[in-house]
Amino acid sequence: MLVAAGCSSDSGTDAASGDANNSSGSSPEPQASGSASANAVQAAVYVTLPESCSVLSDKILGSLVPKAAKSGKKGTTGEPGTRGNCYWTSLDSNGVKGSQYRWLNVALLRFDSDTRGSGEDQAHTYFEEQVADAKAVTGAKNTKSAPVAGAGDEATAVSYDLKKKEGSFRQQTIVARVENVVVTLDYNGAGLAGEKTPTAAGLLKAAESATKEAVTAVTAANKAGGTQSSASPSKSASKSASPSASSSASPSKSSSASSSASPSKSATTKS
Repeated sequence: MLVAAGCSSDSGTDAASGDANNSSGSSPEPQASGSASANAVQAAVYVTLPESCSVLSDKILGSLVPKAAKSGKKGTTGEPGTRGNCYWTSLDSNGVKGSQYRWLNVALLRFDSDTRGSGEDQAHTYFEEQVADAKAVTGAKNTKSAPVAGAGDEATAVSYDLKKKEGSFRQQTIVARVENVVVTLDYNGAGLAGEKTPTAAGLLKAAESATKEAVTAVTAANKAGGTQSSASPSKSASKSASPSASSSASPSKSSSASSSASPSKSATTKS
């Protein structure tokens, strides 16, 4: 804002004189504020996402869901480059001895920088929400959480047991953030009709390997080059794109899949 020229003058001349316009007696021209650049939102690092059903290798899928490695199904709420999820259902029957059931879901959500903040900050907030949801599943027992190393910028694993009429399910939810993308991986297993319940340690180890591979796929997709998404997820879109859902239909609020894909209501939820 320009200051009146006569406000400061060491010459003692009348404010109305021509001397009042001398540079020594007038305020400097306004400069472009440095705060504008300082407050500018940092551009999002990652501008695209890989196809959700292609983030895991055949080797990983063969280990986690041996009867479904080639049959991943996309969720219905996907938006290329912004959000997506894929799930696999495996039922390995051992005849009269029972069956081993496994269910795996990988959900990806990318945030653009906008008026709400940087994509990275928004992703971090969503990461924390997903971890909190996984810890708050109704009916969960023996809930434990721990950080996961080597899976992006931050990652947390939440494990718990859930008893359903079909059997005892053991759930592993790992939420990982890499830059402005959040990867949520849900993996659960159960021994049905007399089969032994799988160990939590074994499920967790497998889930960690899958999460690391999914995070690597996100990074690789952006190193290969992608086109900027036209819009970032809105607050409502972020919630709807989330793998979150009612815990009454799933062992994890962060799970997402079609209930028709699984023999157990406890292992599935709405995509």
